[in-house]
Amino acid sequence: MRDWGAPERKFHRPEAGLVVSEGHVVEGYASLFGKADQGGDIVRKGAYAASLKRLAARSGRVKMLWQHDPGQPIGVWDEVREDATGLWVKGRILPQVERGREVAALVQAGAIDGLSIGYRTVRAERDGKGQRLLSELELWEVSLVTFPMLPEARVAAKAEALDDGWRHIAAVFEDARRSLAGL
Repeated sequence: MRDWGAPERKFHRPEAGLVVSEGHVVEGYASLFGKADQGGDIVRKGAYAASLKRLAARSGRVKMLWQHDPGQPIGVWDEVREDATGLWVKGRILPQVERGREVAALVQAGAIDGLSIGYRTVRAERDGKGQRLLSELELWEVSLVTFPMLPEARVAAKAEALDDGWRHIAAVFEDARRSLAGL
């Protein structure tokens, strides 16, 4: 039996944008290759390949959680794959779940726009700058989160015209996030 180490999380605000359609379908990049996060970690291309292959072999799925809370699944990831850019996900927030309805409203309003991965490190090494280069990860879940680890990346949520009240609320959340991140 392998010792995968302690569970870890990487928060990421998708640069390519978290796209929302039909009020509950979300898609975007949960992780980008070659980009240092606030903790100094860099995920290398191919880091998720073995984990995704193992999941597929046993018909397993990467879980969609709210804020990494295993007691709060909010939907399902229908597609999880690596491409040249990073780890791309597409899934459905379930409106039949109370928290799912709340999260869908927050995402559509722009108050929530981050994705974060939950994983265990299988293989990593340090470079000359002290950064961890993550070459193999065991992916468990991708969460929708308030504060992603890559604050400079921007998210665009596609929604029908938002009224000024929702825009104001989204701006308040963004100001709070920037303040907490020291920006």
